[in-house]
Amino acid sequence: MKLAFAGLGVMGFPMAGHLAAAGHEVSVFNRSPEKACRWAATHKGRACESARMAAQDAEILFLCVGNDDDVRAVAAEALPALAVDGLIVDHTTTSARLAREMAALCAAEGRAFIDAPVSGGQAGAEAGQLTVMCGGDKDAFERARPVIDHFAKAVRLMGPPGAGQLTKMVNQICIAGLVQGLSEGLHFARRAGLDPAEVYEAISKGAAQSWQMDNRWKTMAEDRFDFGFAVDWMRKDLGLVLDEAAANGARLDVTRLVDGFYAELQAMGGGRWDTSSLVKRLEGRAE
Repeated sequence: MKLAFAGLGVMGFPMAGHLAAAGHEVSVFNRSPEKACRWAATHKGRACESARMAAQDAEILFLCVGNDDDVRAVAAEALPALAVDGLIVDHTTTSARLAREMAALCAAEGRAFIDAPVSGGQAGAEAGQLTVMCGGDKDAFERARPVIDHFAKAVRLMGPPGAGQLTKMVNQICIAGLVQGLSEGLHFARRAGLDPAEVYEAISKGAAQSWQMDNRWKTMAEDRFDFGFAVDWMRKDLGLVLDEAAANGARLDVTRLVDGFYAELQAMGGGRWDTSSLVKRLEGRAE
Protein backbone atom coordinates (compact mmCIF):
# COMPACT_ATOMS: atom_id res chain seq x y z
CA MET A 1 0.00 0.00 0.00
CA LYS A 2 0.97 3.62 -0.38
CA LEU A 3 1.37 4.90 3.18
CA ALA A 4 2.43 8.07 4.95
CA PHE A 5 3.76 8.47 8.49
CA ALA A 6 4.04 11.79 10.37
CA GLY A 7 5.95 11.93 13.64
CA LEU A 8 9.24 10.05 13.96
CA GLY A 9 9.96 10.14 17.67
CA VAL A 10 11.06 7.17 19.74
CA MET A 11 7.78 5.42 18.87
CA GLY A 12 7.05 6.60 15.33
CA PHE A 13 10.54 5.96 13.95
CA PRO A 14 10.45 2.17 14.50
CA MET A 15 6.73 1.90 13.75
CA ALA A 16 7.22 3.45 10.33
CA GLY A 17 10.22 1.18 9.87
CA HIS A 18 8.07 -1.93 10.35
CA LEU A 19 5.72 -0.70 7.62
CA ALA A 20 8.60 -0.24 5.19
CA ALA A 21 10.06 -3.63 6.11
CA ALA A 22 6.70 -5.22 5.29
CA GLY A 23 7.02 -3.94 1.72
CA HIS A 24 4.72 -0.92 1.80
CA GLU A 25 5.62 2.30 0.00
CA VAL A 26 6.18 4.69 2.92
CA SER A 27 6.66 8.46 2.84
CA VAL A 28 7.54 10.17 6.12
CA PHE A 29 7.40 13.66 7.60
CA ASN A 30 8.84 15.04 10.80
CA ARG A 31 8.98 18.61 12.06
CA SER A 32 12.73 18.10 12.57
CA PRO A 33 13.75 17.28 8.97
CA GLU A 34 16.95 15.51 10.00
CA LYS A 35 14.91 12.73 11.61
CA ALA A 36 13.00 12.14 8.39
CA CYS A 37 16.25 12.05 6.44
CA ARG A 38 17.79 9.64 8.96
CA TRP A 39 14.72 7.42 8.74
CA ALA A 40 14.90 7.38 4.93
CA ALA A 41 18.59 6.49 5.09
CA THR A 42 17.83 3.62 7.48
CA HIS A 43 14.71 2.26 5.81
CA LYS A 44 13.44 1.97 2.29
CA GLY A 45 11.22 5.02 2.01
CA ARG A 46 10.99 8.72 1.21
CA ALA A 47 11.56 11.76 3.44
CA CYS A 48 9.22 14.67 2.69
CA GLU A 49 9.40 18.36 3.48
CA SER A 50 5.76 18.64 4.51
CA ALA A 51 2.92 16.53 5.82
CA ARG A 52 0.95 17.33 2.68
CA MET A 53 3.74 16.01 0.46
CA ALA A 54 4.02 12.82 2.50
CA ALA A 55 0.26 12.25 2.40
CA GLN A 56 -0.14 12.84 -1.33
CA ASP A 57 -2.36 10.01 -2.65
CA ALA A 58 -1.61 7.86 0.42
CA GLU A 59 -4.21 5.27 1.32
CA ILE A 60 -3.43 5.59 5.05
CA LEU A 61 -1.73 8.41 6.95
CA PHE A 62 -0.36 7.39 10.34
CA LEU A 63 0.17 10.04 12.99
CA CYS A 64 2.35 9.78 16.09
CA VAL A 65 2.85 13.37 17.19
CA GLY A 66 2.71 15.27 20.48
CA ASN A 67 -0.75 16.49 21.46
CA ASP A 68 -4.21 17.58 20.28
CA ASP A 69 -2.97 20.73 18.57
CA ASP A 70 -0.26 18.81 16.71
CA VAL A 71 -2.84 16.38 15.37
CA ARG A 72 -5.07 19.25 14.24
CA ALA A 73 -2.19 20.97 12.47
CA VAL A 74 -0.92 17.90 10.61
CA ALA A 75 -4.42 16.71 9.69
CA ALA A 76 -5.42 20.15 8.35
CA GLU A 77 -2.40 20.16 6.06
CA ALA A 78 -2.45 16.52 4.99
CA LEU A 79 -6.14 15.63 4.74
CA PRO A 80 -6.81 17.22 1.32
CA ALA A 81 -3.85 15.32 -0.15
CA LEU A 82 -4.99 11.85 0.95
CA ALA A 83 -6.32 9.43 -1.62
CA VAL A 84 -10.07 9.39 -2.14
CA ASP A 85 -11.54 7.21 0.65
CA GLY A 86 -8.22 7.58 2.47
CA LEU A 87 -7.81 6.98 6.18
CA ILE A 88 -5.99 8.67 9.05
CA VAL A 89 -4.84 6.41 11.88
CA ASP A 90 -3.78 8.50 14.87
CA HIS A 91 -1.43 6.81 17.35
CA THR A 92 -0.98 10.01 19.36
CA THR A 93 -2.39 9.95 22.89
CA THR A 94 -4.96 12.76 22.82
CA SER A 95 -8.29 13.75 24.32
CA ALA A 96 -11.34 11.75 23.30
CA ARG A 97 -12.89 15.06 22.27
CA LEU A 98 -10.13 15.58 19.69
CA ALA A 99 -10.70 12.09 18.28
CA ARG A 100 -14.40 12.81 17.75
CA GLU A 101 -13.57 16.17 16.19
CA MET A 102 -11.12 14.57 13.75
CA ALA A 103 -13.56 11.79 12.87
CA ALA A 104 -16.20 14.37 11.95
CA LEU A 105 -13.71 16.44 9.96
CA CYS A 106 -12.49 13.43 7.99
CA ALA A 107 -16.04 12.23 7.29
CA ALA A 108 -16.92 15.66 5.91
CA GLU A 109 -13.98 15.30 3.50
CA GLY A 110 -14.91 11.78 2.40
CA ARG A 111 -12.18 10.14 4.45
CA ALA A 112 -12.13 8.14 7.68
CA PHE A 113 -10.38 8.49 11.04
CA ILE A 114 -9.30 5.94 13.62
CA ASP A 115 -8.01 6.98 17.04
CA ALA A 116 -5.45 4.31 17.87
CA PRO A 117 -3.28 5.10 20.91
CA VAL A 118 -0.70 2.49 21.82
CA SER A 119 0.82 0.83 24.87
CA GLY A 120 4.14 -0.95 25.06
CA GLY A 121 6.66 1.86 25.01
CA GLN A 122 9.77 2.26 22.93
CA ALA A 123 10.76 -1.37 23.38
CA GLY A 124 7.37 -2.52 22.13
CA ALA A 125 7.57 -0.23 19.11
CA GLU A 126 11.04 -1.48 18.21
CA ALA A 127 10.01 -5.12 18.60
CA GLY A 128 6.72 -4.66 16.74
CA GLN A 129 4.84 -5.78 19.86
CA LEU A 130 2.58 -2.84 20.68
CA THR A 131 -0.97 -3.02 21.99
CA VAL A 132 -3.29 -0.75 19.99
CA MET A 133 -6.68 0.45 21.27
CA CYS A 134 -8.90 1.80 18.50
CA GLY A 135 -12.01 3.90 18.15
CA GLY A 136 -13.92 4.52 14.93
CA ASP A 137 -15.93 3.00 12.13
CA LYS A 138 -15.73 -0.79 11.91
CA ASP A 139 -15.14 -0.89 8.14
CA ALA A 140 -12.31 1.64 8.41
CA PHE A 141 -10.82 -0.35 11.28
CA GLU A 142 -10.87 -3.56 9.25
CA ARG A 143 -9.01 -1.77 6.44
CA ALA A 144 -6.37 -0.49 8.83
CA ARG A 145 -5.92 -3.55 11.02
CA PRO A 146 -3.74 -5.67 8.69
CA VAL A 147 -1.36 -2.73 8.33
CA ILE A 148 -1.28 -1.94 12.05
CA ASP A 149 -0.49 -5.61 12.66
CA HIS A 150 3.02 -5.01 11.30
CA PHE A 151 4.00 -3.30 14.56
CA ALA A 152 1.42 -4.68 17.00
CA LYS A 153 0.81 -7.86 18.96
CA ALA A 154 -2.78 -6.91 19.81
CA VAL A 155 -5.22 -4.60 18.01
CA ARG A 156 -8.81 -4.13 19.19
CA LEU A 157 -11.71 -1.91 18.16
CA MET A 158 -13.15 -0.53 21.40
CA GLY A 159 -16.11 1.40 20.02
CA PRO A 160 -16.94 4.64 18.17
CA PRO A 161 -14.54 7.59 17.73
CA GLY A 162 -12.86 8.44 21.03
CA ALA A 163 -13.19 4.93 22.49
CA GLY A 164 -9.55 4.15 21.78
CA GLN A 165 -8.41 7.25 23.67
CA LEU A 166 -10.72 6.48 26.59
CA THR A 167 -9.26 2.98 26.79
CA LYS A 168 -5.73 4.40 26.81
CA MET A 169 -6.79 6.60 29.72
CA VAL A 170 -7.81 3.48 31.65
CA ASN A 171 -4.38 2.03 30.83
CA GLN A 172 -2.61 5.08 32.27
CA ILE A 173 -4.83 5.11 35.38
CA CYS A 174 -3.84 1.51 36.10
CA ILE A 175 -0.15 2.13 35.47
CA ALA A 176 0.02 5.24 37.68
CA GLY A 177 -1.22 3.49 40.80
CA LEU A 178 0.77 0.35 40.08
CA VAL A 179 4.11 2.15 39.71
CA GLN A 180 3.52 4.11 42.90
CA GLY A 181 2.80 0.87 44.76
CA LEU A 182 5.91 -0.72 43.30
CA SER A 183 7.98 2.31 44.34
CA GLU A 184 6.66 2.16 47.88
CA GLY A 185 7.35 -1.58 48.05
CA LEU A 186 10.97 -1.13 46.97
CA HIS A 187 11.42 1.83 49.32
CA PHE A 188 9.99 -0.17 52.23
CA ALA A 189 12.21 -3.16 51.44
CA ARG A 190 15.32 -1.00 51.58
CA ARG A 191 14.27 0.67 54.85
CA ALA A 192 13.59 -2.77 56.32
CA GLY A 193 17.10 -3.93 55.45
CA LEU A 194 16.00 -6.44 52.82
CA ASP A 195 17.85 -7.27 49.62
CA PRO A 196 15.67 -5.89 46.76
CA ALA A 197 16.75 -8.67 44.41
CA GLU A 198 15.78 -11.34 46.94
CA VAL A 199 12.47 -9.62 47.60
CA TYR A 200 11.72 -9.59 43.88
CA GLU A 201 12.44 -13.32 43.57
CA ALA A 202 10.18 -14.02 46.55
CA ILE A 203 7.13 -12.01 45.47
CA SER A 204 7.26 -11.88 41.67
CA LYS A 205 5.67 -15.29 41.15
CA GLY A 206 2.67 -14.53 43.36
CA ALA A 207 -0.24 -12.11 43.49
CA ALA A 208 2.05 -9.03 43.37
CA GLN A 209 3.47 -9.95 39.97
CA SER A 210 3.00 -7.46 37.13
CA TRP A 211 4.65 -6.33 33.90
CA GLN A 212 5.94 -3.26 35.73
CA MET A 213 7.49 -5.40 38.45
CA ASP A 214 9.13 -7.78 35.99
CA ASN A 215 10.50 -5.01 33.79
CA ARG A 216 11.18 -2.15 36.21
CA TRP A 217 12.00 -3.53 39.67
CA LYS A 218 15.65 -4.24 38.82
CA THR A 219 16.24 -0.90 37.06
CA MET A 220 14.51 0.95 39.90
CA ALA A 221 16.73 -0.81 42.42
CA GLU A 222 19.78 0.17 40.35
CA ASP A 223 18.64 3.82 40.12
CA ARG A 224 18.39 3.69 36.31
CA PHE A 225 15.70 5.87 34.76
CA ASP A 226 17.15 6.95 31.41
CA PHE A 227 14.79 4.97 29.20
CA GLY A 228 11.14 4.20 28.61
CA PHE A 229 8.13 6.46 29.03
CA ALA A 230 9.08 9.89 30.41
CA VAL A 231 7.50 11.68 33.37
CA ASP A 232 6.66 14.67 31.15
CA TRP A 233 4.68 12.41 28.83
CA MET A 234 2.88 10.71 31.69
CA ARG A 235 1.82 14.07 33.13
CA LYS A 236 0.39 15.03 29.75
CA ASP A 237 -1.57 11.78 29.66
CA LEU A 238 -2.79 12.09 33.25
CA GLY A 239 -3.93 15.62 32.50
CA LEU A 240 -6.14 14.20 29.77
CA VAL A 241 -7.41 11.56 32.18
CA LEU A 242 -8.28 14.06 34.90
CA ASP A 243 -10.00 16.38 32.43
CA GLU A 244 -12.15 13.49 31.20
CA ALA A 245 -12.91 12.42 34.76
CA ALA A 246 -14.06 15.95 35.59
CA ALA A 247 -16.52 15.68 32.71
CA ASN A 248 -17.83 12.16 33.38
CA GLY A 249 -17.83 12.24 37.18
CA ALA A 250 -15.29 9.44 37.72
CA ARG A 251 -13.51 9.51 41.10
CA LEU A 252 -9.78 9.10 40.57
CA ASP A 253 -8.31 9.75 44.00
CA VAL A 254 -5.11 7.72 43.55
CA THR A 255 -4.53 8.95 40.00
CA ARG A 256 -4.81 12.58 41.11
CA LEU A 257 -2.39 11.89 43.97
CA VAL A 258 0.18 10.22 41.72
CA ASP A 259 -0.08 13.02 39.18
CA GLY A 260 0.98 15.35 41.99
CA PHE A 261 3.92 13.06 42.78
CA TYR A 262 5.02 13.25 39.14
CA ALA A 263 4.83 17.05 39.40
CA GLU A 264 7.29 16.81 42.31
CA LEU A 265 9.64 14.75 40.12
CA GLN A 266 9.48 17.43 37.44
CA ALA A 267 10.46 19.99 40.09
CA MET A 268 13.41 17.73 40.98
CA GLY A 269 14.56 17.97 37.35
CA GLY A 270 13.18 14.56 36.42
CA GLY A 271 10.85 15.41 33.58
CA ARG A 272 12.74 13.13 31.22
CA TRP A 273 13.21 10.30 33.71
CA ASP A 274 11.25 7.10 33.17
CA THR A 275 7.92 6.95 35.00
CA SER A 276 9.30 4.33 37.39
CA SER A 277 11.39 7.15 38.90
CA LEU A 278 8.59 7.68 41.43
CA VAL A 279 10.88 5.83 43.86
CA LYS A 280 13.37 8.71 43.64
CA ARG A 281 10.80 11.02 45.19
CA LEU A 282 10.42 8.68 48.17
CA GLU A 283 14.15 8.45 48.71
CA GLY A 284 14.99 12.05 47.82
CA ARG A 285 17.67 11.19 45.29
CA ALA A 286 17.75 14.25 43.03
CA GLU A 287 20.50 14.55 40.44
